[in-house]
Amino acid sequence: MSRLVWGSLGVLLGAVGLGVYWSYDGYNPESIRGATVLITGCSTGIGEEMAYQYARLGAKILITAKRENRLKEVVAKAKSLGAQEAHYVAGDMGKAEDCERTIQTAKEKFGRLDYLVLNHVGSSLGPISKLAENLKFWEDNPDMDFFVDFVNINMISYVRLASLALPLLKESSGHIVVMSAFGGRIPTMYFSYGNTAKFALDGFFSCLRAELMKANRNVSVTIAMLGLVHTPNVDSLMKKTGDEDMLAMRYASV
Repeated sequence: MSRLVWGSLGVLLGAVGLGVYWSYDGYNPESIRGATVLITGCSTGIGEEMAYQYARLGAKILITAKRENRLKEVVAKAKSLGAQEAHYVAGDMGKAEDCERTIQTAKEKFGRLDYLVLNHVGSSLGPISKLAENLKFWEDNPDMDFFVDFVNINMISYVRLASLALPLLKESSGHIVVMSAFGGRIPTMYFSYGNTAKFALDGFFSCLRAELMKANRNVSVTIAMLGLVHTPNVDSLMKKTGDEDMLAMRYASV
């Protein structure tokens, strides 16, 4: 075989090897077995599905949301899927005392915390229909009460929960996972209050990540920037707005 052929074969094998190396993420599903996981916003949608995925991997989970009846159903299903333990805290993450009670429950139930997954979204001023009312140009609807309430629940409570959980996460070399959206990087019309919360999450948790690294704290911070996901709440919101331009714009941004 000629040197050219051998050389070409060597280059090809080297390229394949590099491709395998770069594509391997090192993830081992067994690393989740027995891990303690706190997930907020688990009564439906993404939070509910994450609870089931962690359950299938054999984690110990604690979930939160406002609706206790739904939390009971999710806990029951999580146990049937393989969760080593499954507990819930019914509460409003917009209230400092409920955030404190949630982290304290994790400490009491597990004695440690490996993953804090921040996922909740909403407003204490009303259900999904209230969000639909506020999907307007800001100049047409400068509702400051709603704005302050929304930022409190969808940003400040994330910071509060992470701060309360940090001592546990530092002990376990744990992980903070922040569920955000493309609205945290791309300004989107009709959604100024949501963009504000998501941009702020990116700013705070990116800074926290840098500080933890500088201080040699072995706590990772992941910010998940999701596109449009067809959860029941999103579908309901889109139907209520009836705005095809907004819907097309959001699909185009994903």
